[in-house]
Amino acid sequence: MSDQPVVRPVPVSGFPEWLPHVRMVELRWLDGIRAAFERYGFCSVETPAVERVEVLLAKGETSNEVYTLGRAQGSEEGQLGLHFDLTVPFARYAAQHFNELVFPFKRYQVQRVWRGERPQDGRFREFTQCDIDVINVDEVPLHFDAELPRIIHEVLTSLDLPAWTINVNNRKVLQGFYEGLGIADPLDVIRAVDKIGKIGVDGVADLLVDRLKPEQVEAVLELARLRGGVEAVRKLGITSGLLEEGLEELDFVLRELSDLPEVVADFSIARGLDYYTGTVYEGNFVDWPEYGAICSGGRYENLAGSFIRRSLPGVGMSIGLTRIFAKVLSAGLLDTGPSTPTDVLVVLPKDGRQRATGTAKALRERGFNVELYHQEDKLAKQVRYASRKGIPFVWFPPFEDGRPHEVKDLATGVQTTADPETWSRGQG
Repeated sequence: MSDQPVVRPVPVSGFPEWLPHVRMVELRWLDGIRAAFERYGFCSVETPAVERVEVLLAKGETSNEVYTLGRAQGSEEGQLGLHFDLTVPFARYAAQHFNELVFPFKRYQVQRVWRGERPQDGRFREFTQCDIDVINVDEVPLHFDAELPRIIHEVLTSLDLPAWTINVNNRKVLQGFYEGLGIADPLDVIRAVDKIGKIGVDGVADLLVDRLKPEQVEAVLELARLRGGVEAVRKLGITSGLLEEGLEELDFVLRELSDLPEVVADFSIARGLDYYTGTVYEGNFVDWPEYGAICSGGRYENLAGSFIRRSLPGVGMSIGLTRIFAKVLSAGLLDTGPSTPTDVLVVLPKDGRQRATGTAKALRERGFNVELYHQEDKLAKQVRYASRKGIPFVWFPPFEDGRPHEVKDLATGVQTTADPETWSRGQG
């Protein structure tokens, strides 16, 4: 025993980690998500976990969420921070590589992000996001505002999740409506309305009561209660050029997605980050509406313009993979399997390492994931090891020349002769 003090293995809150059988499911999810993004022509990029703080703060009020970094011995570098989302780093990336990219540039990113907020159900300090964005010179066709939620819908459907919706709105609708009400600072009201999912209608009313006239507060809340098509907004009788522009854009998106019943208009959706300027999205579980968004995003007109003297508008959506995964897991709805990717365990017979190693090699060359047992041991113990890990097949190399190979299907208990050069899982 070492004389060093024992450090208790206590996890840091807000930084989730999974056991192997759970992690294997997460990896399958990630494989499916990447495949869906690529089916629509999105290419993968990866940006560093760290950006300069001035980059992270280029748009929006995010300073309270950024984890900053520094060397213990100090550094002459500017202050660095861990990225809190993938959109701002992507805008920097697009601006930096402007002359090397083909526009419209369609990219996806699957990476960890970090936010300095209080951990709670559905909120983590470190989590995985899966982003898709389209960025273009001068103008992004409205077509992409409809294509992105279609892709996200395809992904969420493939994961076989509990009931969910993708709620769609347009910031121009909100801003134009508030301007039509004579509100001097529409963005301030948008930030308040964005909290409706956390504090409810009454909570938002309390935030606005000291900023707006009573009739303005009531009109703001009346809009936030609306669901359905754009005509419901027009019936409220408020007019402005920006409002009408937003309604026309939203109507186009809704018509393009009319075959997807899970995509609905929700005029309470605001998205609080300041860089959103048009279509906005927010997905939620139907039975857990208070849990927080499982996907979100929107259109931004000039995020990359903070880094380059060109107009580079974009539109993007993000899947909160860790938030979705954690909820499904905690609800007991995650269908997990073995804790290993191994297809076959090759047992190690006494004085038979060379024969066992050759067998494992032959099976691997044919595409199987193969584990060679790590030491000579009783056969029963080796089989028990495979059973505990969920390895479906145990392979017995010949114990002596002239004897056949045998393989055992642990699910059925059937053991048969087999040839490592021709065997397939269907043989038993």
